[in-house]
Amino acid sequence: MTEQITDIDLILEQIRVASGAELTLKQDDVRFHGHAIECRLNAENPVSFRPSPGKIIHYHAPGGLGIRVDSAVYQGYTIPPYYDSLVGKLIVHGKTRGECLMRLRRALDEFVVDGIETTLPLFRALVREQNIIDGDYHIHWLEQFLAKGGMD
Repeated sequence: MTEQITDIDLILEQIRVASGAELTLKQDDVRFHGHAIECRLNAENPVSFRPSPGKIIHYHAPGGLGIRVDSAVYQGYTIPPYYDSLVGKLIVHGKTRGECLMRLRRALDEFVVDGIETTLPLFRALVREQNIIDGDYHIHWLEQFLAKGGMD
């Protein structure tokens, strides 16, 4: 996600340094522009987070300006029960936080993964919560949201 707001691939830079190369960046070389939000879409129940392995019947990833999906799944793919439940990462970039949130809402609404439970409904609910929109949340916010029946 960092590369969305800096245009620098920090992972590649870390690999270079780990292999013995000198760091090519200085702090002054890093310039931030815009906002980015990442949703890690998992094959899990959106409330209990219980894993949901199985076959993906329909799959459609969102696209468009500022939208990126990192995933290896496809229609017909089977999510195995033995590994990480990550289906993919939805990464959204915008000039402002508001633009980023608007793109994120649209992308989440376009995203289709049928045949298994996913965390898509949770993200769709969260991106419409005023506290999330305002950036007014804390480490226990999600736990409290779910305890109050926020997904009902």
